[in-house]
Amino acid sequence: METIEVAQNQVLIAFLITLFAGLSTGVGGAIAFFTKRTNKTLLSVSLGFSAGIMIYVSFVELLSDSFDTLREIYGGMTGEFYAILSFFAGIFVIAIIDRLVPERANPHEMHSVEELKCLSEKRGATEGAIKGVARRKNKGKTVRLEGKREIDHKMLRIGLFTALVIAIHNFPEGMVTFLSGLKDIKIAIPIAIAVAIHNIPEGIAVSVPICYATGNRKKAFWLSLVSGLSEPLGAIVGYLLLAPFLTEAMLGVLFGMIAGIMVYISFDELLPAAEEYGKHHHAIYGLIGGMAVMSLSLLFL
Repeated sequence: METIEVAQNQVLIAFLITLFAGLSTGVGGAIAFFTKRTNKTLLSVSLGFSAGIMIYVSFVELLSDSFDTLREIYGGMTGEFYAILSFFAGIFVIAIIDRLVPERANPHEMHSVEELKCLSEKRGATEGAIKGVARRKNKGKTVRLEGKREIDHKMLRIGLFTALVIAIHNFPEGMVTFLSGLKDIKIAIPIAIAVAIHNIPEGIAVSVPICYATGNRKKAFWLSLVSGLSEPLGAIVGYLLLAPFLTEAMLGVLFGMIAGIMVYISFDELLPAAEEYGKHHHAIYGLIGGMAVMSLSLLFL
């Protein structure tokens, strides 16, 4: 079976779309420092919107294409079986990755901008108490605050570990966005927007503990930004590994797996996050809105 040649400009566009999605973790990092409060309603609707886009495009476009492609190559029943197998293989792969992430460092545990203020107040109270005890014991002499150092290192470990986990977790998402771009740019752009929205809370999850631990806003922002670069890295690695084997059958299997991965992400991460940030109906309104926008974009673009 002959491999498929992909135009260089399409590869470049697919990569740039993936890069845009990955860099949005930096948006989350910036939000933590330049806003006083988290707009939880907007975030809830946005995450539901992302889920709507992913679910709709998974079932209506990607899985449908997987069925059509594999039926044409292997025949009706066999092709459908391979498409179904690919779909659940995608779910299995992303579920295994998710299970390997320690629950205490789950990057999708919800965080808000207000946490930074609360942590800072807690830090100030702790340091004040330590200084007070030190002054009483040493009659006002300056002492080294070992307690402060311990708290800083603990929070820094949390932030750095969260950044690492997010980088690992975003790797397959980068492949998903990139391979969607190789198939059809009009499908890849809404997927990239959905992934970008999904990455914003992750940026907050990285930046809040690092900023608290170090007091360095720039460092926290850059680490949140870098953690998202695993998505374009996933795109590059995926392309280098798959390009020599990119046949019609391989694309059919990949589309099925991508559909499974996006459905899993939607139900396991996006919708629970949308519910936790806002009310139930906010998430549902966003979900329906995402499906509507995706359907209209596929119809008119």
